[in-house]
Amino acid sequence: MNERPLSPFLTYRFLYTMVLSFAHRITGLCLTIAALLLTYGLLALAGDEGSFERARFFFRHWTLQVVMLGLTIAFFFHLSNGIRHLFWDLGHGFEKIQARRSAVFVIIATLLLTGLSLWLAVRSAGGS
Repeated sequence: MNERPLSPFLTYRFLYTMVLSFAHRITGLCLTIAALLLTYGLLALAGDEGSFERARFFFRHWTLQVVMLGLTIAFFFHLSNGIRHLFWDLGHGFEKIQARRSAVFVIIATLLLTGLSLWLAVRSAGGS
């Protein structure tokens, strides 16, 4: 009896490039949620005072603050990894050492940009 071949992803070695590729796709999906939240906020801003106050109450809830932190991380990861993919599209960065360096760059850039945006948000809110 012939054995059926395994799906290719079951035979691959676990690599950081796999993790970053999967994370890039997941963060892209998460950004859809961010776009929906942004749309809600803009519609509330364009609406009357009551809709604005409801949205303000909604966005200040601690659970949504945690979600928005996650979406901020997703945004900056997707941005940084997208720049990495642009370099790949130009034919640069495929060597193993270059791919590892760019992966580290993506992680560091994500953390730094997220930290900077949080610092700016807290600073503009008056530290509260």
